[in-house]
Amino acid sequence: METLLDRAHLDRQTFGDADLAREVLALFAGQCDRLMPGLADPEQAPEARADLAHTLKGSALGVGADRVAALAGQLEAALRGGDGATARNLEPALARAVRETLALF
Repeated sequence: METLLDRAHLDRQTFGDADLAREVLALFAGQCDRLMPGLADPEQAPEARADLAHTLKGSALGVGADRVAALAGQLEAALRGGDGATARNLEPALARAVRETLALF
């Protein structure tokens, strides 16, 4: 299973600057707050939700939130592939991974 937060990756991305790391993580948290409601909204078109999952995956990869990135990537693929059952099964796991990751900082 992927790690929640790869701190070595975050350190490399922020050149070991703890203040910058905190700022980057705060931005990631804000993005999660904006994206997660749309991802969980069954009224949104699957393609729109896939785009949100793609955005979350990229943001998560940038900060080293490996589990969030992996689950967001799987959700994106399921939504783009028309696999609603898999998407519904992934949504709670992604939401849990986001909560657990954000609880680390």
